[in-house]
Amino acid sequence: MLLDLHSLLVIAAANVGVVSLALLVVIGRGASAATRCVQIALVALLLGGVAAITASSVWTVVLAPLALLFFSLALWLWHRALGSWLGHRTRPPTQRKKPHKPRRPDMFYGLDYRWSERGLRVLLVAAPLGYVLGTASPAFQWGWSHLCLAVMLVLVAAATLFPLRHVGRAWRWVLCASLSVLALVLLVRGLVGVWRADLLRLPDLAMALAVNMAMVGSIVALLAAWRDEAKARLHNLAMTDGLTGLLNRRGWTERAEAMFANAMRYQQPLTLMMLDIDHFKRVNDTYGHEVGDTALKLFARLLRESRRTGDLVGRLGGEEFCIVLANTHRSASIGFDLRLRAMLQQTAEKELGFPLDYSAGVGVLKDGDATLSGLIARADAALYEAKKAGRGQLVQSGGGAGLTVI
Repeated sequence: MLLDLHSLLVIAAANVGVVSLALLVVIGRGASAATRCVQIALVALLLGGVAAITASSVWTVVLAPLALLFFSLALWLWHRALGSWLGHRTRPPTQRKKPHKPRRPDMFYGLDYRWSERGLRVLLVAAPLGYVLGTASPAFQWGWSHLCLAVMLVLVAAATLFPLRHVGRAWRWVLCASLSVLALVLLVRGLVGVWRADLLRLPDLAMALAVNMAMVGSIVALLAAWRDEAKARLHNLAMTDGLTGLLNRRGWTERAEAMFANAMRYQQPLTLMMLDIDHFKRVNDTYGHEVGDTALKLFARLLRESRRTGDLVGRLGGEEFCIVLANTHRSASIGFDLRLRAMLQQTAEKELGFPLDYSAGVGVLKDGDATLSGLIARADAALYEAKKAGRGQLVQSGGGAGLTVI
């Protein structure tokens, strides 16, 4: 027995309802903003489906534009979720483009994510509003609703094609294909409905099938995106120190190796500083471990505030920290040390109730360095000399002038 349009739409709505409930239970309260947008979007799709199915029988004047509003809201929320997953919503606003400036990597044939988001906001209001204002012409209502939804589907599909983050390609293509096919079917159905309403049986069945297929493909893609997000969050947790929020030894070493390799390849200078809070055991013994943790968090915060963009800070363990000063010679470590000590002197007494100081050792990249470990060893040896000489000072390792900046 062939299923009619109404039955296929009911099946699609039921599928969305089951998936929405399952996601709410499985993901729970610890979801990110992007995942929460997807959850709300699925609920909006469910409400829109129920409104659309009911509108075919009763209260058409109210339920039809309401269904259009729910569908538009769901697509806008999907777009916002994609913006977070793909890195567009975390990118700082760009300045006005200059003439002959190369195309940015977050643009797809001139379509910028921020402009597409503005377009979706306009359509979110314009789609149901235009439908209500076009009450005198059913053909206009039909064509307008199909056109708006098709354009929104295309905008959401296009957002999957230019990620700023390294994310899964497979789920992006599946989502793009699912939404693009549904947009095409909606456009065809809208044109046929405006031109020859008596020929709608085949487009109606095609749309119902496309809705079911697109929902399955989209939900699978969104679940894969959520899985990638969860994996990235676990990776970040594994690379981050839970107390200070800085990179831990593993995370810092991984990124420092990349900076070291880059400096060697392009013959750029690199400076590494090892820092150790002086008499930290005495702080714990005198004031307690809770105050000691507060001191560590304060020191980490000042390290973040003192560094430049591109410098790499990490907590290697205990009271020992490390920072890589990118593309800088030996003299840069002196300025950083003076800046950090001044901030620590102004802040520690006020926030901790006692002064806090540190010892520092500096190692500079040499022409003969083959691995990062040699640079770390020289900085560590200089740190040992700073402690041996009475603490509270900076000692630079000997040998090896910085390389020339290219």
